[in-house]
Amino acid sequence: MTNRRKLTLAVAASALLIGGATACGTERTTPVGAGAQAPAKAAGAAGGYGDGGYGDGGYGSAGGGDGAGAGTASGPLAVRQDAKLGTLVADSAGFTLYRFDKDTASPSRSNCAGACATAWPPVPAGTTLPGAVPKAAVGSVDRADGTKQLTIGGWPVYRFAKDTAPGQTNGQGVGGTWFAVTPEGKKAGQAGAGQGGAGAGGAAALPALSTVEDQGLGAILRDGKGRTLYRFTKDTAWPMKSNCQGACLEKWKPAKPVDVNDVKGVDPKLLSVYTRSDGAKQLAIDCWPLYWFTGDTAPGQVNGQGVGGTWFAVTPQGKLAK
Repeated sequence: MTNRRKLTLAVAASALLIGGATACGTERTTPVGAGAQAPAKAAGAAGGYGDGGYGDGGYGSAGGGDGAGAGTASGPLAVRQDAKLGTLVADSAGFTLYRFDKDTASPSRSNCAGACATAWPPVPAGTTLPGAVPKAAVGSVDRADGTKQLTIGGWPVYRFAKDTAPGQTNGQGVGGTWFAVTPEGKKAGQAGAGQGGAGAGGAAALPALSTVEDQGLGAILRDGKGRTLYRFTKDTAWPMKSNCQGACLEKWKPAKPVDVNDVKGVDPKLLSVYTRSDGAKQLAIDCWPLYWFTGDTAPGQVNGQGVGGTWFAVTPQGKLAK
């Protein structure tokens, strides 16, 4: 009787394992095509991998934008509460304003010119009014080209060309030198930078996998560090297979598997684990492998969206967010 029971359990367990292994088709666990050409290191967006666009000494690139139309709206400044960064300053049209660590506040001086000023258009003084920002904190600095730039707390302030809609904060943390600015001229999102900020030690722990509402994309997936998760359209779901190898993995990191008990806003039945060619385990949703992007330097950023026309944030159902 005992042996029969063991045999029954073994058969049942085998059926479960087979079901799990075949739910997304046959997984490929060997290197892609022996002798197949590996992605060139300089493949960049042409190969669909994207290069992040931030290898420029900390200035940050516009990510394909040329800065056209990214000038600051005339009128009074606004102060708003961002869910992740806390209190920050926006222009009269609602676009986030930033400060640059390579500038100086005492004396005020801008070190962003040329290509940098294309990606980060300086906020003009004169047509921009203090509005909700304390008048004592607002000033101006003379730029090398003879124009006057607005300062807050002595720091020259800028727009980011890749913020294409009001409320976006895609410039936060770019190059480790760009940060949204508070009404006092401090860095938003830092400890002590204002009420409601997610400063060090001040943010509540996130589930290992959850959703967040992005202003432009709707509900998208994020990991336990608040990083946006992405899908690669060159991967396949049936059979489940990752085609991000070699140089691609320098920019796009496989998401780690999660405990289904530490998931919020996602049906655990959609989740599975993909075994990569090197034996590493990768989280997948609806049979699609998931990744995070090294070009996202702060929680909530979606700098990987649309890179190379092949990388997209993911909905809670595993679909492409567009």
